[in-house]
Amino acid sequence: MKLIGAVEILGAVGLVVPAALGIAVVLTPLAALGLVLVMAGATVIHVRRREMSLVPVNLVLLVLAAVVAWGRFGPHAF
Repeated sequence: MKLIGAVEILGAVGLVVPAALGIAVVLTPLAALGLVLVMAGATVIHVRRREMSLVPVNLVLLVLAAVVAWGRFGPHAF
């Protein structure tokens, strides 16, 4: 559990800091892609444990991270 929390915090830092400082901006979409994978895994685990009330939160965070990754990797990167 502590490892997953640390990965999520590092992902959040990876989303904000490179874009805000303009240093190593390639890390922003990579962090977003990593968070997409973490949220997909979290969704699967919550469904398996029958914790359906937490699934929408995971899906919203997954979609937001996917939008950031697509926006940074996509053909018209912002």
